Amino acid sequence: MKMIFRILLLINLISCVFMNVTQTSYQAEENHNITLQWTFTTKPDTSSNSLYIYCSLFIDHKTPVLFYLHDGFEDSESQDQQFSGRVHCDKDVLREGQIRLQLSRLRTEDTGLYRCVVNTNYGRSYGECQLNVTAAADHPEPHRPTMSPEPGSRGRIGFYVGLGLTAAAVLLVTLCFALSHCFTKSTDETENPSSVI
Repeated sequence: MKMIFRILLLINLISCVFMNVTQTSYQAEENHNITLQWTFTTKPDTSSNSLYIYCSLFIDHKTPVLFYLHDGFEDSESQDQQFSGRVHCDKDVLREGQIRLQLSRLRTEDTGLYRCVVNTNYGRSYGECQLNVTAAADHPEPHRPTMSPEPGSRGRIGFYVGLGLTAAAVLLVTLCFALSHCFTKSTDETENPSSVI
């Protein structure tokens, strides 16, 4: 009797679907893309036409549908408006027992618990994972440095400033000397008028 029970249990376990999540928790930033992945057991003779896959998000007592595959065909009409045009399923890997859902242009309201249910003609199972989408960080404009002269040109600037100041000083000394000479000459003429003739 025990042997029959064990054989029946083994047959039952072999015919079951086991579902695993590749990652139990995902972290992403707003406006980025992410791929959520689940794996499930398959049988060699399994056709994708016998697969029923239902993936949804559990948030605030709502369960918007992310992806629904019925009889091997994607039912896009049952997809929630929140995910419209943003979910892509890699159907090539379904027969291998993999579910890969790429969610693009993430939004903060995409945060929550994602559950994917697989139903086949030999069993049913589900897996869950958590996605946390953070707000996009503000990226400030890159700092543009103020234009400053190169170290070599600073010496040239100092040279030209010094040259200009020297020229101004020479001009001032020459002007003072000329004025002084003219003032001395006119004083001599007023004191000694005979020397002029």
